[in-house]
Amino acid sequence: MSNPDQKVAVITGASQGIGAALAEAYRELGYAVVATSRSISASRDPNVLTVQGDIADPDTAERVIQAGMERFGRIDTLVNNAGIFVAKPFTEYSRKDYDAVTGVNLSGFFGITQLAVEQMVRQGGGHVVQITTSLVDHANSAITSVLASLTKGGLQSATKALAIEYAARGVRSNAVALGIIKTPMHPAEHHQTLAALHPVGRMGETSDIVDAVLYLESAPFVTGEILHVDGGQSAGH
Repeated sequence: MSNPDQKVAVITGASQGIGAALAEAYRELGYAVVATSRSISASRDPNVLTVQGDIADPDTAERVIQAGMERFGRIDTLVNNAGIFVAKPFTEYSRKDYDAVTGVNLSGFFGITQLAVEQMVRQGGGHVVQITTSLVDHANSAITSVLASLTKGGLQSATKALAIEYAARGVRSNAVALGIIKTPMHPAEHHQTLAALHPVGRMGETSDIVDAVLYLESAPFVTGEILHVDGGQSAGH
């Protein structure tokens, strides 16, 4: 049976890296968690519901929110963590690259956020967090990333628009703009090069991002914020 007072967090891209760490962190806060990704496996924890699916498919969003409501009866937080990054020179992006990146980063965000916010308004409040990249605020000739800027930049603008549209209805909207984080996405032999791209001289840790999301979770007066956790990248070089 679900506990009607237990808060519930939905996390996309939750099978590894930042998403998996966020799922664990929200459990430690006492939340029930609905975790989704293409390859996620079942959890032994009765307070963690896993839903397999491609977030770019609108059907996945519906299944995730519906399953969360059936199991736990509410949705308090949505972390839009799923994302694809394809670094190529602008003229070399293929239609396939474009469809893949916009599918996950934009359509994936749009579908599940609509359904989650609808439920949050019904409950009288909630919190949506987007995971974006600080490249949106400081393009870098060393990293060709127009598709990231196009999609994650859109998310940052949408973050503010949602914050304002729902401010009077108790739903907050924030984003965490990342530097380069040590996750399975980046092979160890590239770490030194990637570390040098940050003014502080190191890559970020998954825990840096978890701490930022948990700060936003516990900050009722903060909405519409783009929190840069990027080793100083967005400030300058």
